[in-house]
This record gives sequence, structure tokens and C-alpha cells, in this order.
Amino acid sequence: MKKYIILFTAFFLVAFSKDKPAYKLYNNEGKEIFYKKMLQKLEKADIVFFGELHDNPIAHWLEYEIANDLYLTKKGNLILAAEMFESDNQLLIEEYLNGLISEKKFEDEARLWTNYKTDYKALIKLAKDKSLTFIASNLPGRYASIVANKGFEGLEKLSDKAKEYIAPLPIIYDPEVKCYKDMMNMQHGIGTMNKPNENFPKAQAIKDATMAHFILQNWSEGKLIIHYNGSYHSDNYEGIIWYIKQYNKEINIMSISTILNDNIDKPDDESFNIADFIIVVPENMTRTYATTLM
Repeated sequence: MKKYIILFTAFFLVAFSKDKPAYKLYNNEGKEIFYKKMLQKLEKADIVFFGELHDNPIAHWLEYEIANDLYLTKKGNLILAAEMFESDNQLLIEEYLNGLISEKKFEDEARLWTNYKTDYKALIKLAKDKSLTFIASNLPGRYASIVANKGFEGLEKLSDKAKEYIAPLPIIYDPEVKCYKDMMNMQHGIGTMNKPNENFPKAQAIKDATMAHFILQNWSEGKLIIHYNGSYHSDNYEGIIWYIKQYNKEINIMSISTILNDNIDKPDDESFNIADFIIVVPENMTRTYATTLM
């Protein structure tokens, strides 16, 4: 009988010794790190950039968990901000959070992403429940289209009121910043014989500059802003982070990026150094919707 107990125990240990985690967390040196340790470091930052994959449920879950946990120590000094809300919808957000308009009115009138209810509504609700400021940081899409077609010069014809929703003009722009250079080069691989559109990366840059502008406009000493954005906007400390550093070199920034990998126990070396913390999610993780948003 004792022999069978030993065999059963051995079988049990082998069968259940390996977990199936939904993600693993690494620092920028490629070392696995505990969530609690990351949280302790994020608490000390002025701005945290959470770079997500828009259709990734693990990223969206962690966005909420990190915000909720940081609230326990930061309380009203925590501010949430997001690419997913355009700056001219700030008033609607404030009216909803302050109880002046209903949830239905807010959702009907704000230009919400198609995955709002599954992926971002929890963050808005957290802000409402905890009386937190929530910043709509992104450039209105219609102005990004102007830049894509006419360059930065196209924005000069906008009214003074319209320019309130954009970073102050003229913005700094360096086409040699890797993320913008890569976007320019990307056009060579899309099968077109037309000359690449040099305004294509400029449309990304005006978004990044605008998000940086509204983040800094709402930050002050002692505050912590968590900004949610597609990882391309903050990976490699470029994009929004590059613009933040043009305006304020001393501000303490920490970043998170989300990646997919076949083997979350041994991600590729190039997966690291893109952010301070890397969330590695299995490649076959369920997606929240079929088409990737830009």
C-alpha cells in the first residue's frame, strides 16, 4: 500500500508541477520580477506609461489592477489618462464623472472605441467611484487626418478654439526618431509604387506631442499619472515619452510594454529594453476583438 501511495504522490507532483500562467513579468534586463516589486517602483514615478496591445485581455485586466492598487497608496494624487479618449471629449468625461450626465448620455455622445465596454469602461468606472481625474489626452482624429494629408502646416488654418485641443504649435519634430523613421520605412513594404507619404509619421507625432502636452498640463509635484496607450506610442522610450522629455527632462517616467511570445518563460532578447517592465503574454491568448485598432 505504501508503494502505491509513493507512486501516486510522484505522479501528482509531475502532473501538477508546471503551471499555465496567463502572463509573466520581466524588468528591462530580462529578469523575472514579482508584481508587488513592480508596483513599489511605479509608486515612486511621476508618470507611468502603460503600453498595451489594444486587443489583449491580460493587458486590460492589469491596467485596472495596477490603477486600483496604486490608488491604495496615492489616493486622490492618482490621475488616469488615455489615448483612447480624444481631447475634445474632456468635457463629456468630466460631466459624467461629476454626475451631471448619465452613463448612457456619455456613452452615446462620446466617440468611444468599439471595445470600450469590455476594455476601458472599468477604468472610467474606477475614476468615477474613487473621484479621480481622468484625462482625454489624444488628438481628435480629424486633426490627425489633416496632418496626414497636408502636414503640420494644415493645422495653422484651424481656429484658436480648435487649437486648444492640440499641442501648442509649432511642435518639435525629428524624423530620425526611430519610431517615426520606421513608420516612414514601413510604407516601402506595403506594395505601392507611389512615393512614401512623409506626412504619415507626422500624423503619429502630432498625436504623441498632444498626449504629452495634456499629460504635463495635468501633472504637478506629488501627483502620479498613469497613461494608457498602444505600446508603439511609448516603446523604446520614444513617441510620447520622447516629447515629455523635450518639455521636462527631470520628470520621473516609468513604462510598461505588452508583448506576445510563444514561450513566456524564455522571451526573445529583443523583447527587453523597450520599457522598464515587460508583460509577456502567450501568443495564443484570446483577443478581445478581431481587428486591431490604430
